Amino acid sequence: MTKIKLGPADFAEREMRGYEVGKRNVCIAKIHGRYKGLDDWCNHAGCLLSGGRIEDNMVVCPCHEVGFDMDTGANATSPGVCDDQPTVQLTVEDGTLVVDLPDA
Repeated sequence: MTKIKLGPADFAEREMRGYEVGKRNVCIAKIHGRYKGLDDWCNHAGCLLSGGRIEDNMVVCPCHEVGFDMDTGANATSPGVCDDQPTVQLTVEDGTLVVDLPDA
């Protein structure tokens, strides 16, 4: 695993941000006091999930309203329309958000 520092862990509750991490983009949100993350590029049509909205524990894609569970990446609203989203592991180290990505 490769640990990559994203920046300060200073999100407001239900805030969401997108980050470029190498050749990937990740969507990070703070929900119920916990940081959660998915691949940012929606696998349905390539839209950035970080441009969408948070509903309960889901991020809803801004293009076609598909909702993905932020804990599991599961397509929670439109099964069959597209696949689940890969999740990313996050930690907070000394006030900094750190994402753990599998080595290529």
